[in-house]
Amino acid sequence: MIISQKAKRILPIPVILLIVALLLFPAFANRGKQGTLTRTGFFFDTMIEITVYDAGALSEDRRNEVLNGCMELCGRYERLFSRTRKDSDIWRINHAGGSPVTVDPETSSLISTALSFADESDGLVDPAIGTLSELWFPPGGRDTVPTEEEIREALLHTDRNSVIVSGSTVTLKDPETMIDLGFIAKGYVADRLKEYLESEGIKGALINLGGNILVTGKKPDNSPFRIGIRDPENKDGAPLESISITAGSVVSSGNYERYFEKDGIRYHHLLSVRTGYPAETGLSQVTVHTASSTEADALSTICFLLGFEDGKKFLSEHYPEASVIFTDGNGKILR
Repeated sequence: MIISQKAKRILPIPVILLIVALLLFPAFANRGKQGTLTRTGFFFDTMIEITVYDAGALSEDRRNEVLNGCMELCGRYERLFSRTRKDSDIWRINHAGGSPVTVDPETSSLISTALSFADESDGLVDPAIGTLSELWFPPGGRDTVPTEEEIREALLHTDRNSVIVSGSTVTLKDPETMIDLGFIAKGYVADRLKEYLESEGIKGALINLGGNILVTGKKPDNSPFRIGIRDPENKDGAPLESISITAGSVVSSGNYERYFEKDGIRYHHLLSVRTGYPAETGLSQVTVHTASSTEADALSTICFLLGFEDGKKFLSEHYPEASVIFTDGNGKILR
């Protein structure tokens, strides 16, 4: 089901995430075929799905054990990276009043990686955007637009230079600053799931973390994985375009992933740290394909915030190996 831009009733964010169609989906998932096992769950405020394919190396019981392990890993990372889950590493940092917080080494490492992308993008993506994110999308959602004064105040506390990482200790120099790893966390988790699956002897798998897709190995028939880029305005669910990949990650960032509507205007979650409002760049989504899902996650957001021409230029200068598909506000693919 896809929510129309003209929908009048404003839904809480968790409900929207449950019923809005994913940006990406396996176009031909092979579900139900012999030797294919799929596990679903709800993590990171979205539905996830992991499919493993039988290459003759592992029994069905063993592959089920591995899928259970994937769900446990997702639970672990949610306990580390969630901005809204009480007592997560990120929650503890954000509520420490500026005091140093000792966190899991993976948390501090991911924050450092996020800061690197912030520097590379001249602050377009910023892990210190949490105060602004909380204003627009508090737990449980909102149905009113923040005031100019509220936005200006939140921007005062949106500064990557406030985040200090030293080993496994993270300190916020500004006690009002909050960290939000939403532009990179799912990509990082997908990369770790891939490593886990490979270490457990899985020869082929498709990881779908709510539109962040990563494949590893091969399907039993050696055919490529087909990934559909969903057209949010097509109520029949037909993909805007399908692409074939044999390796790597495909991630989309779009203005219909997470949003609320007020007076006929859609306010989406891809916020500009320049204006404090949802970014308006003439795009509805950006899809990036790279070897690393961490990269693809961050780059899809950066390119959306930059817009078509500047996004293309950024990738050609910094990540020439990445491929990208831009979609404008009318659902037209730009190349």
